[in-house]
Amino acid sequence: MVEVRDLTVSFPVADRTVRALDGLSFTLQPGRALGLVGESGSGKSSLAAALLDLHRGTGAEVGGTVRVDGTDVLAADDAQLRRLRGGTAAMVFQDPLSSLDPYYAIGDQIAEVHRAHRRGASRRDARAKAVEVLERVGIPDAVRRARSRPHEFSGGMRQRALIAMALACEPRLLIADEPTTALDVTVQAQILDLLHGLRTETGMGLILVTHDLGVVAGSVDEVLVMKDGREVESGPVAAILGSPKATYTRALLAAVPRVDAPRAGARLLTVGSGGAGGRGAGGRSAGMRSTDSRSTDSRGLEGRGARGAEVGGTEARGVEARGVGARGSETRGAEARGAEARGVGARGTGARAAEGEPLIEARGLRREFGRRRGTVTAVDGVSLTVRAGETLGIVGESGSGKTTLGRMLVRLLEPSGGELRYRGQDIGGLRERELRPLRGQLQMVFQDPVSSLNPRRSIGESIADPLRAAGGADDRQVVRRVRELLERVGLDPQWYHRYPHEFSGGQRQRVGIARALAPRPRLIVCDEPVSALDVTTQAQVVALLDELQRELDLALVFIAHDLAVVRQVSDRVAVMRAGRIVEEGAADEVYDAPRHPYTRGLLDAVPVLDPVRSAELRAARAAA
Repeated sequence: MVEVRDLTVSFPVADRTVRALDGLSFTLQPGRALGLVGESGSGKSSLAAALLDLHRGTGAEVGGTVRVDGTDVLAADDAQLRRLRGGTAAMVFQDPLSSLDPYYAIGDQIAEVHRAHRRGASRRDARAKAVEVLERVGIPDAVRRARSRPHEFSGGMRQRALIAMALACEPRLLIADEPTTALDVTVQAQILDLLHGLRTETGMGLILVTHDLGVVAGSVDEVLVMKDGREVESGPVAAILGSPKATYTRALLAAVPRVDAPRAGARLLTVGSGGAGGRGAGGRSAGMRSTDSRSTDSRGLEGRGARGAEVGGTEARGVEARGVGARGSETRGAEARGAEARGVGARGTGARAAEGEPLIEARGLRREFGRRRGTVTAVDGVSLTVRAGETLGIVGESGSGKTTLGRMLVRLLEPSGGELRYRGQDIGGLRERELRPLRGQLQMVFQDPVSSLNPRRSIGESIADPLRAAGGADDRQVVRRVRELLERVGLDPQWYHRYPHEFSGGQRQRVGIARALAPRPRLIVCDEPVSALDVTTQAQVVALLDELQRELDLALVFIAHDLAVVRQVSDRVAVMRAGRIVEEGAADEVYDAPRHPYTRGLLDAVPVLDPVRSAELRAARAAA
């Protein structure tokens, strides 16, 4: 079905050329599924685009051979490519919101694709086909929803609509580029089950691009591990995940947060990746290229984060000297013993945090949107307490009210009802002028650093904004403070004048953390801070937050749909559903002995690294 030989892709950048793919080769038989995994920047998406020659006309230099269903893709003319794209092979892109036209109904967009590739199809036939494929991907009331526009669909429904569009012409190959990255665990499970069911029903081949190794475990037959545009290793999914040969693959697996691992043990995975126990949050795992580096991110956090340090070979030797992760086959027990010797994870499950003063107290907190009949209750009577020095994790499906609650806790949203106190002071009803003295103490790290940073301003100026707003410091003091913050979060202070587009996703998230730290807050709400990052970058950002919390005695509210990451970072966990907290308790208690059926359902939907167990869980969901 697919045959790739010595594929190279290079992009001209300023006065040099960046090689995204370097001599890659593989084959995919009809009806089989291949997973492409690796860190951000490893070349996965460049490879997926090359399979349909989407690099044509972009200035990229593409070499080698790509054959899809007998068509020489790189030598094909425009007419042949048009028949290939959509008809023989189709692609599902990562961000459905940017892939769908906001002005046109979902059904009309699917019908347009069908008519473009099925000459002679009438408008009526195309609309009927759109409804048919929407029903096939599980959209309820497909006839009516086909008239809806993209903003009227949830994230999971938009992803289903993109898959439906790809299926409109019944392709023999589906290429899915990170189709579940920003989805919660239950919707992710639904999408993966859908892809598996479609493969079984139609016999189509699948190429699945993802940074989540748990996703590939139950979705593909074979895995190709990539690094720096090259193949690291490939083979059957059970062999690659069960007994990887390459150090890089073992390091990737070690960085995956485990939902079934106790909290202290889960934290140790970030230590093995160069986390808080070693170089600090800027460190990297042995044998791995920095996921935050575009050839320039070579600074970590020494000790407690005050001084920069070179990484790479030095870091690898440092990890090897500590005996953690250097050989890639160290057992968790050995890692645990090494971490205990260094004092990592000593905080336990909230013992120290329980001694801290209450910072934020919510009682019966409510937030409504809309008016009269159109009123929607996003948060409905939530009560919780966050103490100094502790981390409260908040989990739940999309639409459960997590982000709305987080924004209320830092008073970016005014509560519609209930009581909100900060250090004993009622702040729920304060006006903006009264809130201004407290703004610096209550900060937020947003989910998407791209949209939360001004693209026309340097990162240094963005970090300086809260300092200048607070007043009391001249420009020289502000610049010095910003450079200190950049160094503290593992970035080079000389990057003050760089712009957001010059940074990777992990680096931009570090910039967001630095900006939140600028006014010296007591509480930081982190809203999905690692949802779009690969596992190694996740580990680095999580380790950075942990180190800063220990150093500055911060209280953190960590909002995420990734239950494994939440267990890794949290002292306590609150589970939200439909605007209410259905379960709350110490992290290990909630995960090991969940009381509420909804919590158990969330945990059952988490991807696992064992392909056999993953198949069993999929079968159980299908039977339910």
